[in-house]
Amino acid sequence: MRNPIATAIAIAVGLTILVGYFIPLGILTNIRTYLLDWAIGLAGVASLVAIINLVMVHARKLRDQREPDRYSIFLILAFLATFIVGMVLGPASSIFHNIITSIQIPIEASLMAVLAISLTYASLRLFKRRKGWMAVLFVVSTIVFLIIGSGFLSFGSQLPLLRNLLGAINMLPIAGARGILLGIALGGLTTGLRILLGADRPYSG
Repeated sequence: MRNPIATAIAIAVGLTILVGYFIPLGILTNIRTYLLDWAIGLAGVASLVAIINLVMVHARKLRDQREPDRYSIFLILAFLATFIVGMVLGPASSIFHNIITSIQIPIEASLMAVLAISLTYASLRLFKRRKGWMAVLFVVSTIVFLIIGSGFLSFGSQLPLLRNLLGAINMLPIAGARGILLGIALGGLTTGLRILLGADRPYSG
């Protein structure tokens, strides 16, 4: 092991938090609470450092003499405006929430529109390069969900058979999302077990 002390501390902390969830002992609960509070504090500081680094990177791009990035000024101004309004009104203010929502929803809608076009183009290119049943399934599913999402079949809510069929089709993305979440959970569990066993040591540099 490159750093046995760091490895021992990481394994001990991980086991303490894990055992504290299953064994309701007072001392384990208190230690687990303190450790989690420290982790939340460190995560907050790390996020603040990341935000400061992001602003500094865009400030350097803006000051570049050869190829200045003019779009960086919008990011810096948006960050400063959001930060100042949030500090003045507070994060729980309804006015602050309305401002953020009014900006975030149009941006998300634009990104989803770009994603829909990109997905359609990618499906056509995939079908052109690899003409297999997976490519056909991908193209057909893309077209079907684009048609359903566009609202062209809204009249189907009046027909019981078509309404049930559309409801069953709309359940497929939910099943896929749950499969992705299960995969993420299993991957996180595997990574955690490897760190607890000392197989992976991302903290050792």
